[in-house]
Amino acid sequence: MLNFLKKLFKIRPQIFLASDLHLDHKNIIRYCNRPFRNVHQMNYTLIRNWNKTVCKRDVVYFLGDFVLSRGNRRRVLNFIKSLNGRKIFIRGNHDKFLRSYNHFILKYKGRSFYLVHDPFDIPVDWKGWAISGHTHQRGKFIDIENKRINVSPELIGYKPVNIREIVRLIEK
Repeated sequence: MLNFLKKLFKIRPQIFLASDLHLDHKNIIRYCNRPFRNVHQMNYTLIRNWNKTVCKRDVVYFLGDFVLSRGNRRRVLNFIKSLNGRKIFIRGNHDKFLRSYNHFILKYKGRSFYLVHDPFDIPVDWKGWAISGHTHQRGKFIDIENKRINVSPELIGYKPVNIREIVRLIEK
């Protein structure tokens, strides 16, 4: 329905951010206390939440640790195809088979955001906002004092977050 309405009203593509899905990673459920019974339920829920949030025309910056691939390139590509949107990948420590950036500078509404998987890889001289994942539930979604945003799924409701929502929160 959301896709239909966007097409009908010719709504511009939106920008979303997410990280650390860890699809097919059974142990992440326990490590991060994720609310799933098993890896199949986790994969299904994460994909469903993504596709209910993101339309085919939208853009998603994915900040690393997409899937625990274990050498199965076809499985990784199937996961990518199953998710709505144009995906721009920033490399995480678990990523293989993905064409990806080490970092990316996203310009949005007069702001520059440094996108990277691990917050420890943010340059010390970066003065603007930085968006990362990697730390999962440790820390806050938005750290105003340090200009840091964590888009790990445990902090953003297990679905991608819209850049407009981020900007709205940091401007408060």
